[in-house]
Amino acid sequence: MKAVKEQLVARLREDKSVISLLAVDNPSIFSAVTDGFDLLLLVISNDVLKTDRQYHYIKDDSRIQERWISPATLDYFVLHGEHRNLIFWILKGEILLDQHLYLETLRHRTLEFPAELREHKLLIEFSKFLRRYLQSKEYILEDHTLDAYNNILEALHHWARIVIIEAGIHPEVTVWRQVKVINPGIYKLYEELTMSKETVKQRVQLVLLACEFSVMSKMERCCKRVLDLLASREEAWSLQELQLSEALTDIKLELPLLLNKLVKKLLAKEIIYTVDEEVTLLEIRYTHV
Repeated sequence: MKAVKEQLVARLREDKSVISLLAVDNPSIFSAVTDGFDLLLLVISNDVLKTDRQYHYIKDDSRIQERWISPATLDYFVLHGEHRNLIFWILKGEILLDQHLYLETLRHRTLEFPAELREHKLLIEFSKFLRRYLQSKEYILEDHTLDAYNNILEALHHWARIVIIEAGIHPEVTVWRQVKVINPGIYKLYEELTMSKETVKQRVQLVLLACEFSVMSKMERCCKRVLDLLASREEAWSLQELQLSEALTDIKLELPLLLNKLVKKLLAKEIIYTVDEEVTLLEIRYTHV
């Protein structure tokens, strides 16, 4: 495999658009980390015409998957955690090529997990949690039990990720293994939701109740980024201004629901503005308490 990697490095080094190259060996024949390939190559490139592409090929009897990605997309995945194998690749992969120490810097930042990044990820996870949690409450009231179950299971997953991030750790693919060590109580809830002998409706109601008392109490902590922005000026913010803010761009679609909850929890305040002279339209803006 070493000779294969050397040949690949020699080929990609000639491409001036390639910033870095990362190699991940398949840890086992059953592992999905590399999608079943013997070797996964992550090629970071600044050429938009080459990124977001994948190539599968065989070289010296090794099955190889080659993924091209841009730095912006890589940063997005690290922040949002939507591609959970990515953290494993960055932390455990072998750096074969690294212009300007891009991957080394990213790896160090990921390991360090600075407070600003933690706050951003907490906000993203909480906004996702809130949507699923409230959707589950709505479904259970309408007796759509299986839909309620599906949504509360997703909400519980986001709760688990919140707890892991609060502990200063990046959520991995095996989130429940992490949570079992960090917070056995949440792991117990997961077991009760998925394996209890109670009816599905009773299981969902139990987790909904736990979410109401435990996770909703984390709103102020998880939404610090929003609350700090609201407090950054005396003038109230319109929804559009908040959605256009770089600090909140990753949750702009969830902001209306989030702001509504912050107001109801008395963590934010609504200010009513007159939009026209005839007072037929009033705009809601938001400010700190």
